[in-house]
Amino acid sequence: MSVVSLLGVNVLNNPAKFGDSYQFEITFECLEPLQKDLEWKLTYVGSATSDEHDQELDSLLVGPIPVGVNKFIFEADPPDTNRIPDAEILGVTVILLTCAYDNREFVRVGYYVNNEYDSEELNADPPAKPILEKVRRNVLAEKPRVTRFAIKWDSEASAPPEFPPEQPEADLTADGDQYGAEEAEEEEEEIEEGGEAAPDAMVQDAEMAGAEGEGAIVAGEESDDGSEDLEADSSGSEDEELEEEEVEVEGEGDDAMEVDGVEKPNGVEHHVDEVMAH
Repeated sequence: MSVVSLLGVNVLNNPAKFGDSYQFEITFECLEPLQKDLEWKLTYVGSATSDEHDQELDSLLVGPIPVGVNKFIFEADPPDTNRIPDAEILGVTVILLTCAYDNREFVRVGYYVNNEYDSEELNADPPAKPILEKVRRNVLAEKPRVTRFAIKWDSEASAPPEFPPEQPEADLTADGDQYGAEEAEEEEEEIEEGGEAAPDAMVQDAEMAGAEGEGAIVAGEESDDGSEDLEADSSGSEDEELEEEEVEVEGEGDDAMEVDGVEKPNGVEHHVDEVMAH
């Protein structure tokens, strides 16, 4: 369970001019005392094709946090237009409001932002160089995309359950020391209880060791019927192995199987949709 829950975000100055600051009224609830502050950030996605134009508009540390419902105003500067391509200033982009505790992000709110001119004439025929003084932004505040992440807070008990507990004793014993140990113990118990090993197990051991004849001789000492069965099974397995070898040899001359590759689209869009899809 999250110690801090986001209850609401209100975009105060909306719509506004492109160069105006962003203002958010944020309400959250804290269920228990926290040892560290909360870090809030606002990021502007400057381009839909590359993250190199993303800008962190502002960050704010909030604390100490009292238990209960808290509310504050988060104000951030507008983006630096010199870091945004002229072709990316107008149109739809994204802003991301995030909060982290101890460098672990636990909530993200994404808003679509539409930037356009304040006159129909400029929108119908926009100039090559954007006129920033006439550009207005409109944050789609009624349709936020909220993503929450389970994180570890102050106590170990608050760690997400998907993280497995540490098991230092698992590395003390090498895998080879215990590999097949249970199977060997079961075979020894079967031999002690029944007095002899099962014919099928003897056939498998004989084939693995490459000594089919020796296996048949040992079985003959115990029972003639068992010897006949083992010889028949052994000859049948040899025929099957020959058939498998012939199939494998015939298949070696075939061309390699064609594998359909996954082509990467050339027009891969930036992480605008990824951060909004969760």
